[in-house]
Amino acid sequence: MSADRISKLLEDLRFLDSERFALVQELRTIILGLDSGITEEVKYGGILFSAEKPFCGVFSYAKHVSLEFGAGASLPDTFQVLEGEGKFRRHIKLSSPQDITDKHVRAYLLLARTASGKP
Repeated sequence: MSADRISKLLEDLRFLDSERFALVQELRTIILGLDSGITEEVKYGGILFSAEKPFCGVFSYAKHVSLEFGAGASLPDTFQVLEGEGKFRRHIKLSSPQDITDKHVRAYLLLARTASGKP
């Protein structure tokens, strides 16, 4: 059931905006490649990723894709790219594939996964 929901969400996104679809797919590849135990599910209008506990989500908006961290406020923001001022959550806005490199997405994903209790 979860795979069907993911496929449907991605199909809808591809229809609406091929560039955001490609960005989401690239993020999915990176996130799922971190560990064979990572799972994904559609939740809150995006894709939530878990390694025993949820550690990030990918959400597509009208002009960008957001990589969101539920416990992002506790992550060290070495590269000063985390946005948000809430008590817990932080996110990284991505508008192009180059942003994935420029904003050090992989480093933040590794930090978030480790912080969620999965080394």
